[in-house]
Amino acid sequence: MTTPHEILVLNQISTVGLKRFPAELYRVGKDVTEPDAILVRSADMHAMEIPSSVKAIGRAGAGTNNIPVKQMSARGVPVFNAPGANANAVKELVLAGLLIGARNLAPAMRFVEQLHDEEGLETRVEDGKKQFAGMELAHHTLGIVGLGKIGSLVADVALKLGMQVIGYDPYITVDAAWTLPSQVKRAHSIADVLRASHFVSLHVPLAPETRGIVDAAALDAARQGLVLLNFSREAIVDENAVRAALDARKLKYYISDFPSATLLGHPCVIALPHLGASTREAEENCAIMVVDQVREYLEDGCIRNSVNFPEVLMAREAPYRVAIANANVPNMVGQISTTMAHAGLNIHNMVNKSKGDMAYTLVDVDSPVAASVVESIGRIDGVLAVRYLPVEQ
Repeated sequence: MTTPHEILVLNQISTVGLKRFPAELYRVGKDVTEPDAILVRSADMHAMEIPSSVKAIGRAGAGTNNIPVKQMSARGVPVFNAPGANANAVKELVLAGLLIGARNLAPAMRFVEQLHDEEGLETRVEDGKKQFAGMELAHHTLGIVGLGKIGSLVADVALKLGMQVIGYDPYITVDAAWTLPSQVKRAHSIADVLRASHFVSLHVPLAPETRGIVDAAALDAARQGLVLLNFSREAIVDENAVRAALDARKLKYYISDFPSATLLGHPCVIALPHLGASTREAEENCAIMVVDQVREYLEDGCIRNSVNFPEVLMAREAPYRVAIANANVPNMVGQISTTMAHAGLNIHNMVNKSKGDMAYTLVDVDSPVAASVVESIGRIDGVLAVRYLPVEQ
């Protein structure tokens, strides 16, 4: 009988997703001491001592800043995420932000909250509402920085509301380009987007090249009275530059899903408590997606949606499979093949792909692989991890 895979859960993960781990093949819990895989949402794993037994980490969400990805790469451990699983939830929250900014809803609500049930209330309401007159979204321009799944959905809903949409993404993928509405006009820089737009929504991942991309220089180019929305990551913007732009009335509002000490209390800052993916549907979608990916990796060695490994998918054509994570260096496939040939193994099918410094190889062979062969492959210089994945006969 196969020993069950052990799955450590660090946060509350939707049971809809966790139920996709078959009970006879997996043991899932928060008390697992030697996990084969870890599932996480927001828990910070950088200070955590990650057991040597861990073969995969799954993040039930898109961002992986809370996971020591570089350290895991050095150990040959893929880190999976769930890109796009919460996209609709974020899109709807961005739409709410657009409406809040366009119709001055936040200060209007604060005005009503300080009213009292007293004589003259109707007169005060009628007199006070004049200061909150806003604009309709139709015929105004929305700029989008980052045209992935969320950016594309935001563009689509804005176009349906009658807005003009301009977008900028120097790293757009072919798949994202195919899903982007054709009416989106292309910008050549962030400055172009800020200059042309009444509203700008940010949808880029946090990486060294995106940290602080909306800085003082970028905001200097912005249209007067711009509403800036950040449902991406707080560090995408230079918050001191945002505060200065708000004080100078260059920005009308900064609407963000990330409260910060620098901006809290400013009357033109509307901050939400990181609600982007906080819907039942998004949490279920993320859990389902990441559980399926972790299962596929543990059982068949296939890799889908990993932030540090290449995508490698290979259908089973033989019952005996070896999965190898290795440094992306010359002659690695040759050494693996030679080791198997010396052991008398016939390679039925093989796939090898790379992503940056990381490479990954799946090999199906026609006969059982001895433990000594697996150990020999593991001793090849540059091999980071090797697993034998036979199918139970």
